[in-house]
Amino acid sequence: MLAIVIPYYKLTFFETTLESLEKQTDKRFKVYIGNDASPENPEELLEKYKGKFDFVYHYFESISLTQQWERCISLTQDEEWLMILGDDDYLDEKVVESWYKNYCEFNGKSNVIRFASKIVNMYSNNISSLFLHPVWENAYDSYYRKFKGLTRSSLSEYIFSRKSYLKYGFENFPLAWGSDSYAWIEFPEDKMIYTINESFLYIGFSNYSISGSYNNVLLKDEARAIFLKKIITEKFHFFNKNERLELLLAYETTIKKNRDLINDEWKLLFRFYFRNFTIITSIKLIRRFLIDKW
Repeated sequence: MLAIVIPYYKLTFFETTLESLEKQTDKRFKVYIGNDASPENPEELLEKYKGKFDFVYHYFESISLTQQWERCISLTQDEEWLMILGDDDYLDEKVVESWYKNYCEFNGKSNVIRFASKIVNMYSNNISSLFLHPVWENAYDSYYRKFKGLTRSSLSEYIFSRKSYLKYGFENFPLAWGSDSYAWIEFPEDKMIYTINESFLYIGFSNYSISGSYNNVLLKDEARAIFLKKIITEKFHFFNKNERLELLLAYETTIKKNRDLINDEWKLLFRFYFRNFTIITSIKLIRRFLIDKW
């Protein structure tokens, strides 16, 4: 059985999410809704959907977004596979049907399954073209495509094994910015990510969402710098030399958007640049360092 976990906070677009679950052509799933002390009570809305699909609702005290994900997952029972669905995202009607249709293809071969996706402007209802992925893809290649802006990725369109989640959990980055991306690097382990392109999720974009909001820019940059540092110090050997140099530069420029680098950050850069030595990049690094210090 598949568990669909919804960390609830915003009522504005929540009914669209619930409608998409009601319309699923295959009802072999159970929904777990965790409310993190939202000022917008969804209970009246949820009454409309009783008996239309199987769900559990629970109220929590708020702590943080990644901890909300974890508390909501703790509501689940013994389901082997988990999806965390945003309260402003929704599924096309055959997502669950496609999941079971493809089950024999990926079971035992992958810990992380993703769907194609479309971005929806929740105000204008403009919908993007479809974002497709390779059917089988290495986790590091997948992240690098996102890093280069060649694709997109967010939490809702992934389904992952409980076993991988229990082993790794989610990194508690500020605003959970990048916590899902890091999970899709760790959760697959030595297996490939499997994509179901025949069905897709609609990913809501609005001022209510973290990705759509212009607030918290500093925290997002801080989270990205922490994320990149973790990639550099723990996962660098999985990338080729050119990719490593690009990641190092991204780490440096992300920090510089808001402040000067401290000595420990310069030391990290020098250590990893020289491990991936090229004359040009090393000269440029020394020049940037001297300008910064002068």
